[in-house]
Amino acid sequence: MPEWSQAGGWGLLAGSALLLGAALGWFVPVPRRVIASIMAFGAGVLLSAVSFELIAEAHEQGGLLPTAVGAAGGAVAYTGANVLLARRGARHRKRSGAQPSERDAPGSGSAIAVGALLDGIPESVVIGASLLTGGPVSLVTVVAVFLSNVPEGLSSAAGMRRAGRSSRYVFALWAGIALVSGLAALAGYTLLGGAPPEVLASITALAAGAILAMITDTMVPEAFEDAHLLVGLITVAGFLTAFALSHA
Repeated sequence: MPEWSQAGGWGLLAGSALLLGAALGWFVPVPRRVIASIMAFGAGVLLSAVSFELIAEAHEQGGLLPTAVGAAGGAVAYTGANVLLARRGARHRKRSGAQPSERDAPGSGSAIAVGALLDGIPESVVIGASLLTGGPVSLVTVVAVFLSNVPEGLSSAAGMRRAGRSSRYVFALWAGIALVSGLAALAGYTLLGGAPPEVLASITALAAGAILAMITDTMVPEAFEDAHLLVGLITVAGFLTAFALSHA
């Protein structure tokens, strides 16, 4: 199979976890404490992937300066976009019980959709870019994104249902984002092919910075809201799970 199609396929696979989580959140009455616990686990998984896969790889490829500049740039870009979306009603897009309805905040549905894209694209780009080193795709990154996407889709879909949004909206949203995830992974592979190591390092670190900002802005608050004192233990469990996968 050509590597470009592999990149798109792996991105689509990781993104499909959002649809799986959304189905669970819509059809299964999962208690909010359980949702928060799963979100904490997913946050730990992504934290490990950012640390040991993305940042470490970027540093190895390009050194400290491109890594630091890229990570800072990713965090600034994500935070700026997130601030704009928060003003449109998408601040709590991953929350299972705090999302505004369209009646309360007109346009919040569109803002939530854009915010979900903002959350997913950096993860998918690095999946595609990981094939540019000449080896197989980073399975740890794919698994980490997949495991973290399930609670994201679950929590967000549960919140959308409580806010009165239709099943058509919810499943069309997550199916579309799964497709965009595959396209973003494909873009990460095709657009960055032949780029110097320093550029690849900066792009990888930029995605890592954006993901880290996303974790602390959206996933950790949802986890802490209901899991409380257990959130630290559950997050560490997710972190160690991904760490073990990267050293298997």
